Amino acid sequence: MLRVVIPLAFWLGVWQLAAFFIDLRTDGHGALLLPAPLLVAGRLWTLGGQPAFWQAAATSLGRIFAGFAGGVAAGALAAVATSALRGADWVLTPAVKVIRAVPVASFIVLVLLWAPTTGVVPAIVAGLMVLPVLWGNVSKGIAQTDPLLLEAARAYRFGRCKTVRLVYLPSVLPYFASGCATGLGLAWKAGVAAEVLCQPKLAIGTQLYRAKITLETPDLFAWTLVVIALSFVLEYALGLVFARLGGGKR
Repeated sequence: MLRVVIPLAFWLGVWQLAAFFIDLRTDGHGALLLPAPLLVAGRLWTLGGQPAFWQAAATSLGRIFAGFAGGVAAGALAAVATSALRGADWVLTPAVKVIRAVPVASFIVLVLLWAPTTGVVPAIVAGLMVLPVLWGNVSKGIAQTDPLLLEAARAYRFGRCKTVRLVYLPSVLPYFASGCATGLGLAWKAGVAAEVLCQPKLAIGTQLYRAKITLETPDLFAWTLVVIALSFVLEYALGLVFARLGGGKR
């Protein structure tokens, strides 16, 4: 508990002091640059009383998580294909490396041009950012599978399904979990950035953009805290899922 409370109190104190000094130097207009924590908390409380707040948060959560799940599935399948089939490796590996190299902003603009509605753009962009991460991690997990275990599986004449279940899955699971944890953060960053640019009707990114153009800096900080909180909640939930899977393997 102290490992959470002490750092949180320290950084809130730093934030409060910085806001205080900026307020002094700007003759009471510091909230435009850096609002104090209590001001942001008050705006967050006010926003939380509005149905539109929860609708925007839930819509963004569902949209970005859907993109994340699609990216995880596509990345894992691509990794299996490129590890098992030489032809798939020749075709898919360059494509995945190109996706990894293309800037997020370029993807957002391109998908915005091609997508039928702005609502699907954040999900597609989030999935594209997650795909290379899962591909790299799962491919590494497959390559790092203990050859002695594979030799033992062949000696005991394990079928393909049994070899995958008893040898490959335990080897790949830690890499898969690490890729999901990394990809989740990328999905949130890319998804919210896409919402800022394409501005769907109900979205956290749209609210961030509106707060920026109206100079409502406390709202900007409040919505940013919402993004951070949702990201932490999803990461914690994902950690629990993988902890249970790991426990089940033992």
